[in-house]
Amino acid sequence: MVTAPARRLLVRSMVEKGMSERRALTVVRMSASALRYEPRADRTAELREQIAALAHRHRRYGVGMIHLKLRQKGLVVNHKRVERLYQEAGLQVRCRKRKKVPVGERQPLLRPSAANEVWSMDFVFDRTAEGRVVKCLTIVDDATHEAVAIEVERAISGQGVSRVLDRLAMQRGLPRVIRTDNGKEFCGKAMVAWAYEKGVALRLIEPGKPNQNAYVESFNGRLRDGCLNEHWFPTLLHARTSIESWRRDYNEERPKRALGGLTPAQYAAQLATKKDNISTGL
Repeated sequence: MVTAPARRLLVRSMVEKGMSERRALTVVRMSASALRYEPRADRTAELREQIAALAHRHRRYGVGMIHLKLRQKGLVVNHKRVERLYQEAGLQVRCRKRKKVPVGERQPLLRPSAANEVWSMDFVFDRTAEGRVVKCLTIVDDATHEAVAIEVERAISGQGVSRVLDRLAMQRGLPRVIRTDNGKEFCGKAMVAWAYEKGVALRLIEPGKPNQNAYVESFNGRLRDGCLNEHWFPTLLHARTSIESWRRDYNEERPKRALGGLTPAQYAAQLATKKDNISTGL
């Protein structure tokens, strides 16, 4: 099947060789209006460029996150148009297969109404280029979904965890409750003594039920997918720098549907404003 642009070229070639335009159009079975048609300028060119730029900067963002990022920039655009242009550009994120596990009994995990009420902690592991282990302590605020801290070390003991928490206490205070699994770093003597001294309740989930610590488990998945799997760490210092940069981007730039399209930092500010209004009686 001959396309319209090819027919136009054929007609013009015939005219250049001395054939009349009307005769050339008859030969190639093309109308005069089709010959003179000038395609409109692509009104979505700028939008296409922005979608492609976001998709290449955040390689694990799907079309939903791309749409939220465009809204974050103040661009009002229909999500269906974004999805169409996203698919035309072939930017779909490759889905990674997940291990199938038996479905257990599910219970809703209530979200606190204010920041610094409940924190969740866990460990995520990776390796640097020479094969040495990198151990990441992840701390998430259950109310705001903020990544409070990601401590990156070769090894972290219970005393190391308490030192990280002491540092965070000086920056933003301590929560009333900290939820963890049954790892030796979290339920050992050093951590129990620290929690008793600071007046923080340690809440340990049941063994083999990570869904009871769903907020930090969900965050760990995003950390793994969006940062650890996307970077190659030659040194521990490089790992710390890259992971901290990703953490800041997660808190300040990455919108979340669960928070109404706000970033965790924006949602935390919103909760703080509501709390101040309630305390002042406004």
